Amino acid sequence: MPRSLRQDGSEFPIRPDDAEVPEVLESPETGAAAQAPAESGSGLPDFRFEVCVDDIAPFTVRSDWPIRDVVRQIDTGGEGLALVVDRRGQLLNTVTDGDIRRALLAGLDLDQPAERLLHPDLARRHQQPITAPRGTVAVTLLRIMSKYLIRHVPLVEPDGRVTGLALLSRFVRQQDLPLRAVIMAGGLGTRLRPLTAATPKPMLPVGNRPLLERTIEQLGQAGIRSINITTHFQADKIRQHFGDGSSFGAAVHYHHEAEPLGTAGALRQLQTDGDQPLLVINGDILTRVNYRALLEYHLEHGADMTLCVRRYAMKVPYGVVECDGPAVTALREKPELSFFFNAGIYLIEPSVCREIPGGRRFDMTDLIDRLIERGRRVVCFPIHEYWLDIGQLEDYERVQQDVESGKVDD
Repeated sequence: MPRSLRQDGSEFPIRPDDAEVPEVLESPETGAAAQAPAESGSGLPDFRFEVCVDDIAPFTVRSDWPIRDVVRQIDTGGEGLALVVDRRGQLLNTVTDGDIRRALLAGLDLDQPAERLLHPDLARRHQQPITAPRGTVAVTLLRIMSKYLIRHVPLVEPDGRVTGLALLSRFVRQQDLPLRAVIMAGGLGTRLRPLTAATPKPMLPVGNRPLLERTIEQLGQAGIRSINITTHFQADKIRQHFGDGSSFGAAVHYHHEAEPLGTAGALRQLQTDGDQPLLVINGDILTRVNYRALLEYHLEHGADMTLCVRRYAMKVPYGVVECDGPAVTALREKPELSFFFNAGIYLIEPSVCREIPGGRRFDMTDLIDRLIERGRRVVCFPIHEYWLDIGQLEDYERVQQDVESGKVDD
């Protein structure tokens, strides 16, 4: 029986009598968009006016827009998709949240034009957009989504203009994410002293409430209700503030470490608590990362662990000489070098916890090395949203300024 993914990543079964999906007509020679034929006379109710959006302005972008504006439009539309159109409104292609992140990994930056996202050399789930004619009935649209594991189908006129968008979210009510969150809140915060002399680092106020409260609030907004907090230093202050989590719309559980077990050691205790993936977050991070997009990316890539990363660029103030032995092969004047660094957010399959030894310190870096050595699949998910590691006093001052300026909601 064909299956599709809900917004929350769980499987959405199609009835056996709906299993016959119309073939999609692909034309790689002409580059024409793949389009499913319309269906009529199915004998089923036509719900297209309930499942389709006619106002596509919040989803459309132009190919000459900077990628940064495409990201903003995807966020505005709230469906993880942008429709790239030409001046006449004809559909050139679609761009998903995952396409943006894969492009960042390929070296594109947010200031480059959106047309770079359409280059055939960039990895995409579908090189040509999957579309349907305007007027296609709901059951056919659902079959298309099921067959191609997509959540959106642009609706086009005979001349190629896109005039509507069918959304899986209109078929299936958005549910809580099937994830358990683990917030690592046991650090001593030595680099933030004297602020952390008597206060756990995650409980430092950011604006008008503690950093940890902001993290739990964001998890709740994403539909993550089961939250585990690992504690060590000043654990009682965390317990007293959050209790069982009911006042914050979550079920909060605590795992106290009498001796610090490292950034991964406590996870072994959680492996028998369920079969849902673990979302692990360092307790000193403030971010607006899209956790739904992270889960979809993790599932799409069949990962055992997904590691969130962020780009860091640095300008070398000198001319860089490249050599092969004594021979000079190139000279680059004051180049900008960029790297991806570990952003302290991980999505982990429960089976990964069995790789963690018990009773001793074990860090995430140790776990990642072990997974790679054993051939497990570890992938990276680039973050383009707001992110800040509040590890030092200047970082703490910066986050307060970001709250005051409105860059971070108060």
